[in-house]
Parts: sequence; structure tokens; C-alpha cells
Amino acid sequence: MSDLKSTGPQTMDAPTPEDALHEAKALNAEDHRDASGRLVTADGRSLKSSLNRALRLQKARAMMLIAPLLIFVLVTFIAPIASMLFRSVENEIVANTLPLTTDRLESWDATQGELPPEAVFQDLFFDLFLAAEAKEHTKLGTRLNYESTGVSSLFRQSGRRLDDIGEAYQDPLEDLNEAWKEGAVWFELMSGQGQTSDGVVTNQIDRFNKLTSSNLRGDIGFAPSEEIAALLPKTTRAYTAWAVFTVFEDEDVVAAEDPWEAVYAALALDLQSPGATDRIAAYDGPQAELLQEAAANLEILPEADFTAAFLDIDEDWGDINRWETFQVYSPKYTDGYFLNSVDLQKTPDGFEARPENERIYITLFQRTIFMSLVITGSCILLGYPVAWILANLPTRTANLLMILVLLPFWTSLLVRTSAWKVMLQQQGVINDVLVWLGLVGDGSRLVMINNQFGTIVAMTHILLPFMILPMYSVMQTIQPSYLRAAKSLGATNWTAFWRVYFPQSVPGIGAGSILVFILSIGYYITPEIVGGTKGVFISNRIAYHISSSLNWGLAAALGTILFVVVLVLYWAYDKIVGIDNVKLG
Repeated sequence: MSDLKSTGPQTMDAPTPEDALHEAKALNAEDHRDASGRLVTADGRSLKSSLNRALRLQKARAMMLIAPLLIFVLVTFIAPIASMLFRSVENEIVANTLPLTTDRLESWDATQGELPPEAVFQDLFFDLFLAAEAKEHTKLGTRLNYESTGVSSLFRQSGRRLDDIGEAYQDPLEDLNEAWKEGAVWFELMSGQGQTSDGVVTNQIDRFNKLTSSNLRGDIGFAPSEEIAALLPKTTRAYTAWAVFTVFEDEDVVAAEDPWEAVYAALALDLQSPGATDRIAAYDGPQAELLQEAAANLEILPEADFTAAFLDIDEDWGDINRWETFQVYSPKYTDGYFLNSVDLQKTPDGFEARPENERIYITLFQRTIFMSLVITGSCILLGYPVAWILANLPTRTANLLMILVLLPFWTSLLVRTSAWKVMLQQQGVINDVLVWLGLVGDGSRLVMINNQFGTIVAMTHILLPFMILPMYSVMQTIQPSYLRAAKSLGATNWTAFWRVYFPQSVPGIGAGSILVFILSIGYYITPEIVGGTKGVFISNRIAYHISSSLNWGLAAALGTILFVVVLVLYWAYDKIVGIDNVKLG
């Protein structure tokens, strides 16, 4: 920049648009131009580029000033909403826990009325065995139990008895040759010779990370050979999965540990596969004789029947409806949570209504919207006269009365709610006063608690200040001279109020209504205490699923629907009243 300065005081060392403009005026007077005829600064820079640079610096300063607020909004508002939206459709736990089973189930037709084929039960065994060792199978059971009652106990019981299925193959092999008991023998056999198959290890590490929601990486000290991976594919996969678990979870050395029972089951399946005997006979790698011995004595191994083994554990594995649930909820993303939120359920044929005794959410949504509107209306009716009085009283008196308005903010929400529970009960203060006045008989005391009435009364008292304060701040700005002018023109008190005063107070009513309505639909402690079964809001169910049932997906779906409802009502309010007319003061 040149040595020219603006006529005003300089508050910053960096160039500003005003500096550039002043230079432009000076340059115009002196006609500073380059060879092409463009205006330039004293140092030879293009005036246009200098001005653009000053504008960019000014915008950068502005962005730096508001950056903390933007970060705060991003972290506390945008990110939670994004997380809620993701959780409402996320369903990766099924595919991450039972990857082989879900892939195999894609080709199964539930409409045929038959159980999945034997191959599905075999994959289920290996998937569930690893999940049980990592103690992740109960989480999957809990997830699917939301869709089909009893799945949680099914997975928990099956996880405890999977060892028995594997031991049916382990014991004959060890009886045939005790070398199968030694971890070093297994390590030598699976390591093989020649080129190693590192991809198998990588795949199993990724599978373990997805299963346990971790991000483990590193050398496990083992990699199967490509030859053994082609010769014994199921065994290679099962052994590598065990090796990854041994290193990362147990922190042991692969070569020094005996493998799981599932590895023996996988070996038996490989030995019994068509053509396996001939391929093994031609194998000359490490522990070839041991492997060939096992292949030559297949009669000692029980015939593979994992279907019967699972049915022996629990007959529910023979329930086609269970398998339909697994198939329907196997994708990584699902609309099942949203369907449940509106009393529907997902089936292989689409969606259908839930049984009559399970339809609660639509009723809760309707009750929440209705009662929130009633509470908002009650706050308007009670708060408007109070705000008007405060706005028209002398400042000293208004400040004293404002203490009474703000008093609820100085007491605990739980204390206020409990107080209303004491006052509204049949033996409470209000009923006692009514009986004393003779308005009701002692035997016909009013039921004002554990119902919608109790919720409305308590919520109105709690949220009333949020209605009064915006209306009071707006009414303070209304000039009394407007009413006097209307009356001087012949208007009655009512006409002057309705035609002159009230329209000017609408922005305060709008601001208070939005605050009260949005706050009311989010309350759940007060409705839980004073509302009973007839006065609870949908927020109570959201809190229940977050803290008790741990069904975060359904809670997120309910929250998303409630969020959309608020946005729709907000849009409708903007169309009818105009959001530009809403003022907080």
C-alpha cells in the first residue's frame, strides 16, 4: 500500500477498504496509471487487487470473531442433531456381528415356509462363536429383541453352549492323535509354506474391529500360506479369527496357545468337503502326515448337522419368524425404527400395523401436541393480563411484582412439581379448600392428579414466566399515547385495546408461544410425576429408551419425528403470523 492514509483515525495497521478508496481518490487526482492504462497504487499494485485484498482481510477478521460461536453451535446443536438422524437409521450391529450369516440369508426365501439351509446354520455357528468370545452377542440379542421378543435370551443361552458343538469334532481328532492338542502343531500347519495370504489376516482384523467397534492394527505374528488357505478355507478363516482375538484381546502368543473349539469344527467341515481327501493326499507341506491321517479317518467325525445342534440348544431356532427378523434387519441401514415410531412393523412383505395392544406412539404424539397447545393457550390467557399490569405500573412497583414472576426460576423443578403433586391430590390443599367452601362433598373430591389435568396445571405454572417475560418486554415499548389518541377519536376502551394495543403486543405473544410450546413438548420429569399413564408425553418414552431400554435407535427416531413436527408447526406459524413479527423485546 502507498503512504496515503485515510482522513479518519487509523485503528488497525492492516489495510482496509477505506484505505483503498482514499488511495483511489488520490490516485485519480494524480492519474497514477501503468503502461496498460490501469489505475495502480504508489507501489505499482493494481488498485482492484489492492481493494480485493483489503476486503478479504476484513471478512477474515469478521469470521474470526464469530468462529467461537459457530464452533459452539456446531458442537452443541448441529452435531447432536446429525448424530440423532444417523442413529435413527443405523443398523450395522447385525451385519457386523453376523457377517457370514447375513450374506447367506440374502438368498433365502422366507415365503417357502422352510428353515434356512444347513450352510446358514454353519455360518451362524462361526459368527456367533466369535461374537460370544468377544461378549458382543448379547448386544445383538438386545437389538433384535426390540423387533422380536425373546431373541435376547435366545442369543444369551446359545452363546453358553456353542463350545459343546465344537467339542463334538475336537474330541475325536484329539483321540485320533494327541498332536492336535498342541498349539505349536496347529501354528506350523496353518503357517504352511510358500507365499503367505496376508489378505486373510487383514480381513479378520477388520471383522474384529467392526465387531468390537475398535480400531486395532498391527502384526499378529501369524499369516496363513496361500496353499493352506486354498486347501482348508474354513479352517484358515476360523484359525485366523482366533489368532487375531488371541493377540489383540488376550494378548497371548499365537504359536503357544491352543485354538478354539470352532477351529476344530471348521477343520472337520473342510475334511468332509467333496474332493478334500484327494487334495490333502497331494499336500506335502508342514504337518502333512497329521492332516492326511485325519482325512483317512473321516468316519471318526460326526456328520455335520449344525441345524440339529442349534435346535438342540433352543427350539426357537426352528421358528421361521426368528429368521425372518434376522433377514429383514440384516442391512446396515433400516427404516424399522421409524416404522416402530408410528406403530408399524417391518416384515419380509413390507410393513404392517402392530397389534392393537402395542400401538402407543401415535397416541403419545397426539397427546403431546394437544397438551402442549393447551399449555401454551393457558399461559397466554394467564400471562397476558400479568404482563399488561407489569408494563403499565410504575417501574418500582413493576420490579417488585417481577420478583413473583421470576420466583419459579429460583426453586428446583423437582420441588415445584412435587408441590403440585401434594396440592392436587384428593387429600391435598386444593380439595380441602373446596370441601371447606362447600363446593364439593368430602366423598366426591376431585381427581386432579395422575391425569392430563395435573400435567396441564403443573406445566402451566412452570412455563408461565417464559410467556410473561417476552410479552412484558414488548408491551413496555408500546406508547400509551396511542391508546389516548384512539380514545380521543371516539374509540371505546375495548375498541382502543383490540384495534390499537393488542396488534402491537402480538410479537410478544408469538415469541412466548414459541418458547412455551417447544419447551413443553420436551419436558418429561413433570409429566412423569403428575401425569400418570394419561398425562405423559412422548418425551417420557424417549427418555425411557435412552436410559432404561437402551434402544437408542428408536429414541432417535422418535426424537427426529418430534423435531420434524416442531419444524412443520414453526413453518405454519411463519406463514400465518410471520416469524419477522416475533420479538423478545
